Amino acid sequence: MTDTNSAHSEKKLIRVDVSSDTVCPWCFVGKKNLDQAIAKSKDKYNFEIIWHPFQLNPDAPKEGIEKREFYRSKFGSQSDKMEARMTEIFKVVGHAYSLSGLTGNTMDSHRLIYFAGQQGLDKQHALVEELGLGYFTQGKYIGDQNFLVEAATKVGIEGAEEFLKNPNNGLKEVEDELNAHSGNITGVPYYVINGNQKLSGAQSREGFLRAFQAATS
Repeated sequence: MTDTNSAHSEKKLIRVDVSSDTVCPWCFVGKKNLDQAIAKSKDKYNFEIIWHPFQLNPDAPKEGIEKREFYRSKFGSQSDKMEARMTEIFKVVGHAYSLSGLTGNTMDSHRLIYFAGQQGLDKQHALVEELGLGYFTQGKYIGDQNFLVEAATKVGIEGAEEFLKNPNNGLKEVEDELNAHSGNITGVPYYVINGNQKLSGAQSREGFLRAFQAATS
């Protein structure tokens, strides 16, 4: 028992601060690669992963808009090429990308991610996974509180329904985080590893592994 504790304490701690939006497909892809890098490094490091909000489209409607309609209005003829590209990228991380369903305002999802973090960073990390799976692969709407509560329940978060019902719960905390972490970045995903390694855009597993090494050397 003593030997195990001793070995455990010798591991270096890696803190990863992730800024992301729940409707950003590259953020989900980056998470999958981050998870692979963590799994490959667990014998060397202990990890603390903290998710911070970012809103790609803060004025997006709460009632939602068809994903394809939204992307065509924003990117025009490029939207079909983007869909094909994301379909290929998602295949690489083991998922089928879907543009079915609605997109829209992500504030409620960020409030829920904040709330999850109050119950444990592991639960927060697991929630980000469930939200991504639902939104990107199952046609779930990120602004649908029923879907948000369902995802929260799956990962063992208690009190999500009651928390989300009041639109002011967590709002100030999310806005403070947006100001603190999003003010100086122009896009997501964005990673800060141990405060010194800063990575912009979805990274490969190998990219994360190199950053872990650099952050602890």
